[in-house]
Amino acid sequence: MVGMDSHPEEWARYSPRQRMQRFLIYLFCVAAIVWSLTSINVIWEWVYDAPAQMGDLFGRMVPPDTSNLGKILWVLLETVNIATIATAFAVVVSLPVAYIAAQNTTPNIVTLWIGRVILVSSRSVNTIIWALLFVAIFGPGIIAGILAIMFRSIGFIGKLLGEAIEEIDRRPVEALEATGASRFKVILYAIVPQVMPAFWAVSILRWDINLRESTVLGLVGAGGIGLILQSAIDTFNWQEAASVLLSILLLVVLGEVVAMWLRRQII
Repeated sequence: MVGMDSHPEEWARYSPRQRMQRFLIYLFCVAAIVWSLTSINVIWEWVYDAPAQMGDLFGRMVPPDTSNLGKILWVLLETVNIATIATAFAVVVSLPVAYIAAQNTTPNIVTLWIGRVILVSSRSVNTIIWALLFVAIFGPGIIAGILAIMFRSIGFIGKLLGEAIEEIDRRPVEALEATGASRFKVILYAIVPQVMPAFWAVSILRWDINLRESTVLGLVGAGGIGLILQSAIDTFNWQEAASVLLSILLLVVLGEVVAMWLRRQII
């Protein structure tokens, strides 16, 4: 047709300004990676020799030493107890924290920020750091391990439960409030039923995570199977170390199976 442009404008996903912004972001990421690689002190001779050293180490681990299997199994049971008891305590403590950290249930802005500070403080400190702190306070043993796992878990459970509370349907809550129900009854009959699936899912997930984390607490003296592993490494008893590592692997696999079974039965 006369007057129609013979060269129509081509479609572009990004404008020139957006393309420039994306290019600068990519350039910044590449520069950051290059700077990180050049700023760290890497002894490349050790890196090149790592495959041979790994082969030598694994050769020393074969065959695993099973003479101490009874003690290893007993300490594995202690590891499970640490994870289970700590998770149970953390669930109990995290419930009121989640309640005051949720915007739709907290009494006021002060309690809201108190709850948020508790959750952030718990999650910002690694389990090993908590374990070192409690070992210094209570001495080596399972008490320090239980407290370390518990304090780490409060932030995880409380945050996810708080988010579940914030996402509840407000209509049952408003209906009960309109009938003059007490605050306790509103929580019991309108909030709890809605967050129960999330409660069980988060609790089982955290127990599974705690089971894995409790296997290394012994490295800092907080009880569990890690204590035997650290002793075997310190004495260069690599065959016993292999038995401990295989036991930890078996424990983690069994924990995953139990967690999957619990999810199917409860949720």
